[in-house]
Formats: sequence, structure tokens, C-alpha cells
Amino acid sequence: MLNIEQEGHVAIVTLDNPPVNAIGQAMRQELQQAVAFIDSQESVQAVVLIAAGRTFIAGADITEFGKPPEPPHLPDVIASIEQADKPWVAAIHGSALGGGLEIALGCHYRIAAHSARLGLPEVTLGLVPGAGGSVRLSRLLSAENAVAMVTSGKPVTATEALENGLIDLVTADEDLRRTALDFAGQIIGKALPTGLRYREPLESPDTGFWEAQTQQIARRARGQVSPLRALDCVRQGIELSVEEALAHERKTFLELRASDQAAALRHVFFAERAAPRPPELKDIAVRAVRSVAVIGGGTMGAGIAAALRDANLPVVLIERDEAALQRGRENVARIFNSALKRGRLNEAQCKARLEAITYSVDYAALADIDVVIEAVFEDLDVKRAVFDQLDAVCRSDTILATNTSYLDPDAIASRSRHPGRVLGLHFFSPANVMKLLEIIPTQTTQTEVLATAFALARTLRKIPVQAGICDGFIGNRILKVTRAQAERLLLSGATPAEVDRAMRAFGMPMGPFEAQDLGGLDIAAFQRSAARGRGDSPFAPVADKLVAMNRLGQKSSAGWYDYVPGDRTSQPSETVAAIISEQSTSAGLSVTNYSDLDIVDHIVLPMINEGARILEEGLASGAQDIDLVEIHGYGFPRWRGGLMHHAQTVGLAGIVAKLQAMAALRMCDEPCTYLLDAARDAAWDTARDTARDAAKVESFAK
Repeated sequence: MLNIEQEGHVAIVTLDNPPVNAIGQAMRQELQQAVAFIDSQESVQAVVLIAAGRTFIAGADITEFGKPPEPPHLPDVIASIEQADKPWVAAIHGSALGGGLEIALGCHYRIAAHSARLGLPEVTLGLVPGAGGSVRLSRLLSAENAVAMVTSGKPVTATEALENGLIDLVTADEDLRRTALDFAGQIIGKALPTGLRYREPLESPDTGFWEAQTQQIARRARGQVSPLRALDCVRQGIELSVEEALAHERKTFLELRASDQAAALRHVFFAERAAPRPPELKDIAVRAVRSVAVIGGGTMGAGIAAALRDANLPVVLIERDEAALQRGRENVARIFNSALKRGRLNEAQCKARLEAITYSVDYAALADIDVVIEAVFEDLDVKRAVFDQLDAVCRSDTILATNTSYLDPDAIASRSRHPGRVLGLHFFSPANVMKLLEIIPTQTTQTEVLATAFALARTLRKIPVQAGICDGFIGNRILKVTRAQAERLLLSGATPAEVDRAMRAFGMPMGPFEAQDLGGLDIAAFQRSAARGRGDSPFAPVADKLVAMNRLGQKSSAGWYDYVPGDRTSQPSETVAAIISEQSTSAGLSVTNYSDLDIVDHIVLPMINEGARILEEGLASGAQDIDLVEIHGYGFPRWRGGLMHHAQTVGLAGIVAKLQAMAALRMCDEPCTYLLDAARDAAWDTARDTARDAAKVESFAK
């Protein structure tokens, strides 16, 4: 894991623990031993710490997550470097994250390759830096920059790190080793710099600074604990003695590591790592995807095209006529021009993305395309007509995907001459921003096609989740329950503002009524109309009345709330209150004075029950997939671990009891069999095995 060589009077310590040089117990031990060994070598007068492979130290060893730490502990290893007799120079390429950056901060100098990134992302796992990062950082950076790095977890570029004082030098990637050796040679004979732990903080802000930061971070954290605890660590690192500050940081780290939030965020971390590569597709050949076409240039189609171009894939965009094609061109240009204005792209990048899109009204342009994604109006006949044309012009091995939110991909694939190449790819809007991608195979989708869809998701840096075919798949099926429950609350005594406030306090970015007003009530109304045409009976008595009155949300200055034209600030609506009162009389539900917790239970617990039904029906491979859908598609609090993890954390038996009590008042459905089984064993996995066994028995009986 570690190699020591010498060039002149400079020792070169190379870390080699692929793939990301994670700083596990074995590497910690070898590094600490290396410090002692080099100090004993009189011929060595400076040290370069560098890493083999694609990156410097990219953080902790994930195999140690959730386990008791083993000595030597990272703070002790860093202290040994900081107190070494010889100057250490960290030569950073790739990423120096978490413990990796803390080790670099223990070195006396830091040099980074131009493409390197440096950060302390511990808050994203519900933690704070645990080896002095928040304390040492304030000795190099302004308090504002230190707070930003530690509380957001976002890495900075090498250029930014040089500007804010985090590193001493930036060099070309290919010159890192040579530059570091030359730098080490130049510092030989000079006074050993004072270690960061022995320096004074760069500045000591007043109380007003900390109060403002607390308010800002609390708004952003939406209930997550670690960002505010990280802020506290930076403050204590400035205001306490260094020994007290280091002890405070370590104590905070150990407390948070044992917390429910840290466990939830670890769960999400591992689920996200596993999602792009399902084990059942491990050995399946993947088709090459060199070009992709998008049918439809509306909001969704333009977003998909932009996502493809962000992944450097050439795109052909097809529309039905020249006028629609021009609108599609403008929609795509608007996306990239916005990114340009925000500084996310430079002029050359923006131009390159736009120039690699071919626009056409002629399906013949698709003759040699590898993947076609249909994103036209959500109507089965319209989509079938598109697929008829695709069948006529595309190669027989071209993968054909429908971007549908509710329609049955089997009903589309059945018309194809090659149904094995058809599947659903449900992007979430805006498709160039949202990370979730539901992948819906049909009954005839070839395994190779499914594996290629997951490979495409990896290329697009999406979080892919395989979903079975049902109305709404995973995410929108649960969303229907969310909205129905929100209306039941209105009919039994709550107001839209109370419901939205409670769900924001729970950690959602928006409440259900705010979200509908933002997106437009007509979208859900269209879906309900289509569902009724299929024989379903969606529950939305108040929403249906609002749409009939053309109260469509912010775009019509009236929805669940009233709005002043040009102002997005919501105001309670007397009109909506009157409709709720009228509908509540006919609903016959008991009027209740709900607390915020009651409101959350009446929405979230039925969502959990619906998630259990999805598992019961085999429409998701596991509870973790539902968690990813809810987090990345609907804003469920990441720090709660997702919908189903949250359920297991709060207790499945208690959820069953509450659902039964609510069902007795006609406020929700009874808990399903799968949830009852899971509650009995306090685990989703056991319930899944029980359901699988029951399905086998039923199949055998047939």
C-alpha cells in the first residue's frame, strides 16, 4: 500500500491502494511507520507524499463504515506528519477528500495538479471532519471560506484552492511529480514551517457572523443535523484552544457517526453506488451507444437532448413540422444559454453542445442511430404512431425507448416488429438536471437491451432504478397517494398552508400544494383524466374543482393559493377555502385539529404502505430502489434515508398501528400484507422473502 524511494535528499512516499487510495487501517499504520522511518534517515531532508493511480486519497475506506475505528487513528497519523522532523509536501492529483485532505493539511506544504479537487464532504454522510479538518482549515482560509467548505461538503478546484490559500502551488497534471520534487529540493535547509495546529486562526469573526451563518445553513439543511454541527466545529476551532477544538471536533464526529442520520446517509451512499450496476446484469454484453435521437423538442425532449449532449453524445432531434422544430431548437438553446449565464459552461462548451445537435422533421435521419428516445405527448395513440415510423426507418438493433410517465410500455412494444428492443426510460423534468431515471423493461425486452439502458444511465450520470409496469411505475404511483392524502387532510380540517408547512418541516423542499402550484394543476388533471379513461378512480375532489375554474397554479395567478401577477409569493385563498368547505361536507370525514406530526403521518405513512404494495407486487427489486426514487425524483429528505429506510428507522410495527387507526376513520387504506409481514419481522428483506415464497407456492398450485 505504500512505497518509499529516495531521489537525492528527497524521500518519495507513494500511496498505492487502488482504486481510490482509501485511507483504511492498514494504510494508516504504514503511513505512520513511514513517518518514523524517514525521520530516522539522516540523508533525507524533505518528503513528497504522492499517490499512484487516478487519485490522491479520496477519503475513508468504505468497508470500515459503521464499524468501530481501529488504531492507529487518523488524527494520530496526521499529528505524526505535522510533528515530523522533515518537511512534508503533499502532491495532489485527482481528489483529496475527507481524510485525504486532512492528511494534506497535516503536511507542511500542498501542491495540486490543475485538475485536482479538494474537499471535506463528511456532512454528506451525516458527519463532520474527524481528524482536525475543521480546525486546521481555519488556519489557512477565511472563516467564510472554511465554513462553506466544511458545511456544504462541496469540493473546490485547484485554482480555487490556490486563490483562497488552501494550497501553495498549482501545476500541470503531467508535471506534478517533477514539480513536487523540485519544490521539495528548494525548501531543504529552510526553517520548518509551523504546523497548522500550532498557528492562530486567520480571523476571528464576531457573533453576528456566526448568527447569520447559522440561519443560512439551517435553511439549507432542512432538518439535517451535521451541517450545523460542522459550523459549530469551525467556530470552536477559532474560539477555543487548539487542543480543546480538536477534542470537540473528534467528540462531535464520534457522536454523529452513531446517529440515525449518519446511518441513513450511509444507506443512501451504498444504494447509489449499487444502482447503476445491478448484479443480475453483471455479465451481460452491452451494445455500443455512439449516437442518440430524441423525438419531440418540448420541455422534456429538450431536457433529454441537453443531458445527452452534457455526456458528449451526438444527438438528432426530430419534430413533426418546421414550426415545432424551431421551438425545440429554442428550448435546447435556452438550456445551454442559461448554463452559460450561470457560469456552468464557457462560450466554447456552450457552442460545442449546440453544434452537435442535428434538427430534422425527416425520420430518415434516424437510419443509423443506436438509441432513439421518444418524448412526445402522453397519449398512447400518438406514441404508437411514432413507433410505427421508427420501426420503418431504424436498424433492427436500434434500441427504442419511450419516455412515458404512466402509459404501459408493453402496449407500445406490442406494435413493433422487433419488440425485444423496446423499453421505457422515464426521465424526470428537467431531464438535464434531475438524476433519477426509471428504467421499465417490457415483457419482451431483451436482457442485452436492458443492460445497455443501464450503461446509458451511467454515461448520463443518472441514478437508474428498474421499475415494473403499473400505473405511474414507482415514483408517480406513490405520488398519487401523496396527493390523495393531502386532499383528505383538507377535507378533515387542515389548510393547504398547514399541510405545506408540516411537510417542509419534515424536510421536503416544498409542500404538496406549493409543488402543484409551481408545476401546474393541469398536468395532474390530465393524468387523472387518462386514468379515469382506463377505469381508475383517482381521488382529487378539490383539485378537480380548481382546474374546472382554470385555477392552474402560478401560471394563472391562482391555484391552491392566490398570487399577484408577476409575484410567486403565495397567499391563502378564500375561494379555495370555500371549495374545501363544500367538498368536506359531502366527504363526511371527521374534522380534526391536526398537529404538524399528524399531518406528516397522514401523508408519509400511506406512502410507505404504497411502497410496500409495490414490493409485494414485485415492481421494485428492493426497498432501497424506492428510497432512491423518492430522494432523487421527489425531494424526500436524503438524511432520512429515503421513504422505506425512514419507515424501518421509526418502526414498522408503530406504522402499522397508526395506519390501522387512520383507516378506521376512512383516512387511508389498511396496511397491506407485505407491510404486516415486514412489521412482524421488523425488516423489509424478510417480508420480501416471505412474499417470494408465497408467490412460488401460488405458482406451484396453479
